[in-house]
Amino acid sequence: MQASPAPRASMAYAWTVVGILMMAYVFSFIDRQILSLMVAPIRRDLGIDDTQMSLLGGLSFALLYAVMGFPLGRIADRGSRRGLIAAGVVAWSVMTALCGIAHRYWQMFLFRIGVGIGEAALSPAAYSLIADYFPPERRATAISVYSMGIYIGSGLAFLLGGLVVHFISANGAVALPLLGETAPWRVVFFLIGGAGIVFALAFTLVREPPRQGAAGAASFGEVLGYLWQRRRAVLCHNFGFALISMCSYGSAFWVPAFMMRTYGWNIGQVAVSYGPIVMLFGSAGIVFGGRLADHWLAQGHTDAGLRVGRLAAALALSIGGLYLLAPSGQLAVLGMIPGVFCLGMPFGAAPASLQELVPNRMRGQATAVYLFIVNLVGLGIGPTAVALLTDRVFHDDNLVGASLICVGVAANIGAIVVLSSGLRAFREGYAQVHPATVR
Repeated sequence: MQASPAPRASMAYAWTVVGILMMAYVFSFIDRQILSLMVAPIRRDLGIDDTQMSLLGGLSFALLYAVMGFPLGRIADRGSRRGLIAAGVVAWSVMTALCGIAHRYWQMFLFRIGVGIGEAALSPAAYSLIADYFPPERRATAISVYSMGIYIGSGLAFLLGGLVVHFISANGAVALPLLGETAPWRVVFFLIGGAGIVFALAFTLVREPPRQGAAGAASFGEVLGYLWQRRRAVLCHNFGFALISMCSYGSAFWVPAFMMRTYGWNIGQVAVSYGPIVMLFGSAGIVFGGRLADHWLAQGHTDAGLRVGRLAAALALSIGGLYLLAPSGQLAVLGMIPGVFCLGMPFGAAPASLQELVPNRMRGQATAVYLFIVNLVGLGIGPTAVALLTDRVFHDDNLVGASLICVGVAANIGAIVVLSSGLRAFREGYAQVHPATVR
C-alpha cells in the first residue's frame, strides 16, 4: 500500500546534501585509487608482484565491500542513512590510515578489506537519500552529480597523491613522532585517512528526509523475490554495467603504471597529466550521461539508463583505447580524454534507473545487490584480469598496455550484448512499477 507522498525539502538544500554526499564519494575514491600511483614503492617494500598488488586494489577491497553492502543496505532501508554514512566515513578513513603502518602483505590486505567494509555504507544510503530529495525526472542528474565523486576523487588521488609522493620522495623519508623514519607512500595514507575523519563532521549538516512511498523496510527475502520476478531486466542491468565497470577500474588502476613503464614518465608527470583529465572529463561524462538519461526518460524511453550504458560501451570500444597505441606520452595523454569521458557516462544513469525499478522500501537493498555485482566484477576482476594477463600470458611488465586492450575490448563487447538483451525486459519492469506514467 502506497503512503501519500511526503513533502520534499527545497531544491537548494537538496543540492547541498548532494554536494556533501559527493565529497564523501570523493574521499572514498581517493582512498581506492591512491594505490595505483604507488605501485612501485609498495611492491618494493612489501616484496610483491603485479598480481598481488592488483588484489590490494581490487579483490581485497571489493570482496567485503560487496558482501557488506547487504546488511548495510538493509540498515539504509530501516534506519538513519545520515548516521550510517558518517560512521562509514570514519571507519574507512581509520583503515586507510592504518595502511600506512602495514609491513607485511597480509596486513595491507586486511586493512584494505577494512576500507571496503567502511565504504560499503556509502552508496546504498546515498542513492536512497537522493531518491527522497529529488523527483523522478531529476534523479539521474542528481545521482550523476553525486557520482562525480568517482572522478573528482580519482583525479585528486592521481594529482595530489602523485605530487605529494613525488615531493616527499625527492626529499627522502619523513621523520614522524612515534614512528620515526617513514616511507613517503606511508605518509600519504596517514594524510588521507586523517582528512577523512575530519570531513565526517560535515554530516551534522545533513537532515534525514521523509521516506517517499511505501513505509517500512522489506526483508531481504522480499527484495530477492521482487528482483527475481524481474530477473532479466535486473541481471542485464547489473551485469551490463559491471562489464563497463570492469574496463573502467582496470584502466584506472593500471594507466599510471602503463605511462611509467611505456614512456618512462615519473609519478609527478603522471599526476599532473592524468589527474586533471580524470577530474574534468570523467565528471563531464557522468553528468552528460545523467542528463541524457533524464532527457530520454522525458521522451518516454523508460530504458534510458541501459541505452546510455550501451552507447558508452560502443564509444569506449571504438575510440576509448587509442591512447594505448600512441607513439609518445603526450599523445597518449590526449588520447585518454575520449576514453575517460565515455567510461564515465553510465555511472549516474545506472543507479538512477535502478531506483525507478524498485519501491522505496527496497532501494537500499536493491542497490546493495547492484553494487555487489558491479564491484565484484568491475573492481574485483578488472585490475586483476589486467595483471594476470601481464604476469601469466605476456610475461612482461612493459606489456601492460596489451593487457589493457584485451580486457577493454572483451568487457565492452560483452556490455553491449548484455545491455541490449535487457532493454525490452527493463521497459516491461518499469511499466509494472509506474503504470500511470508509461505512454
